[in-house]
Amino acid sequence: MTNTGASASATVPRWIPGVNSQKKQMCFDWGPGEMLVCETSFNKKEKSEMVAGCPFIHIIRKDIDVYSKILRKLFNESHGIFVGLQRIEEELTGKSRKAQLVRVSKNYRSVIRACMEEMHQFAVADKDSAIGRQFSSQVSILSAVELIWNLCEILFIEVAPAGPLLLYLLDWVRLHVCEVDSLSADVLGSENPSKHESFWNLVTTLVLQGRLDEARQMLSKEADSNPTSAGMCRVLGDLMRTMPILSPGNTQTLTELELRWQHWHEECERHLQDGTFASNPHLESLCKVLLGDDAALLEHKELLSNWYHFLVTRLLYSQPTVKPMDLHLYAQSSLDLFLGGESSPEPLDNILMAAFEFDIHQVIKECSIALSNWWFVAHLTDLLDHCKLLQSHNLYFGSNMREFLLLEYASGLFAHHSLWQLGVDYCDHCPELGRVSLELHIERIPLTTEQKALKVLRVCEQRQMTEQVRSICKVLAMKAVRNNRLGSALSWSIRAKDAAFATLVSDRFLRDYCERGCFSDLDLIDNLGPAMMLSDRLTFLGKYREFHRLYGEKCFVDAASLLLSLMTSQIAPRSFWMTLLTDALPLLEQKQVIFSAEQTYELLRCLEDLTSGRPLCGEPDAQQLQDDDIETTKVEILRLALARNLARSIIKEGSLEGS
Repeated sequence: MTNTGASASATVPRWIPGVNSQKKQMCFDWGPGEMLVCETSFNKKEKSEMVAGCPFIHIIRKDIDVYSKILRKLFNESHGIFVGLQRIEEELTGKSRKAQLVRVSKNYRSVIRACMEEMHQFAVADKDSAIGRQFSSQVSILSAVELIWNLCEILFIEVAPAGPLLLYLLDWVRLHVCEVDSLSADVLGSENPSKHESFWNLVTTLVLQGRLDEARQMLSKEADSNPTSAGMCRVLGDLMRTMPILSPGNTQTLTELELRWQHWHEECERHLQDGTFASNPHLESLCKVLLGDDAALLEHKELLSNWYHFLVTRLLYSQPTVKPMDLHLYAQSSLDLFLGGESSPEPLDNILMAAFEFDIHQVIKECSIALSNWWFVAHLTDLLDHCKLLQSHNLYFGSNMREFLLLEYASGLFAHHSLWQLGVDYCDHCPELGRVSLELHIERIPLTTEQKALKVLRVCEQRQMTEQVRSICKVLAMKAVRNNRLGSALSWSIRAKDAAFATLVSDRFLRDYCERGCFSDLDLIDNLGPAMMLSDRLTFLGKYREFHRLYGEKCFVDAASLLLSLMTSQIAPRSFWMTLLTDALPLLEQKQVIFSAEQTYELLRCLEDLTSGRPLCGEPDAQQLQDDDIETTKVEILRLALARNLARSIIKEGSLEGS
């Protein structure tokens, strides 16, 4: 099973190549943005667990469109428009609000058209290949999407009243039924246009689209080349010229327009009844079109190409002042007349019909089922929500339609390796469930590179997502430890504020130091700052590095004091005491006395504690330590050095007291 639509209710069966469903059974498992399917077999006699029946795993992606390079441009460009709309929401008021929303809608459509044109170029370049056919299919889908969006813009955002409504619908048809332009170029490019085989098809199509000025120009060419029809062409041209149309900026009222149009209509009918064009079937047919005769219009069904073109042409020549509330009646009758019972409405027809019925929710529902991703319904719903058209529609699980669709769209973006960044902004602008959704999705983003991890972290930190920051840092710290990158691991554990992991990494640093005799990642350790307080072991690591720095700068007294405090304060792990005592040897052998008598006694006590048989759990016991020849030698050398230093310090301190 796979889903061809965006809605879960739109699941339809699809055969998976290579799978015989009659012989094999299928198992599946859901991933973040896809489903894994494989064949299985069962041994009923032994009741064994299911095992793989074939070596293939079929991956069914939920949002395959996010992987299209061209559609990715659509997602990126529309993201900017979406974010801009959310930011200007507070500034939108009155007439300026409507103008801004219309402008936003046009911006969305321009992005769709740009994407469609680029897709068309690829389709033409690879028209004979499977990829080319795929591109052609995508062009058709984008064209339908723009067609629906444009109609919704006219009806719901422009809210065009009677009169201007027809002008908007004419522009809508002209924009989406554009074959006439190539036909016009072909006819006008010929030596004798009026004799071209497609001449009358061109004139008729221009009339059907209400492009009467262009139609008159074509008729003038017919009049010039055919004197017998010149008078008829002039009469028909005058009828076209005088047809009343409510143009933008015209001050006449609808009543005045209707009266003028009625007189014009009667004049057209009179010419037809008088037989003015009887000797020329083409001109007579055009006059019938001007009268809005349904039968005459349906004779040109091939030129109309679809029922909504037929609808707008009917309205132009029979109901030019149609009211928005009456649109659905004419739309339904036009659909029925055009199809004539020969075929059933397509999904696109149902969507357009829902729009003509002003049923916004049905438009969104039908589009969710018919389209392959959530992009269209998410952005259109958001725009309509800003038009205050969806406020009353809440879903039963506590969210509203806008949020639900935006979050579904965002979930598809999160499945992509780079588009997830766009998904973050969509979640940000969903006040009810956006935060929760973002937290769930952000944890599933594969942290394939450190650069990507830093981007994810930045997103989490900007939104105070503490748990997610900690989780991501722990994952990255663990990866760094596996790759033996201790500096990076320590940095991530500090960023995660994970004391236990910081202790673990600090122990690895100390172990490496014992094995190699030097520290790696000195810059990091030298600049721990307040972070060293995260754990005792990290504090010890920082202070121990400070001891080495003091020793290197020949600040022996300070170095000795720090070394002793590390041991007596119990910050240093007992397993490291021998290393610390060994580090004290060069200080004990200095010409000047570094350790005082009291400090020397403390060092002796630490040495005796280490060798007295009172080890901590998990450390080598005293017997093992004494049996080790090297350790025994170290202990003897330390005792001798401490005894000599004690004697020197007592003499020095005694002489100072005597003086």
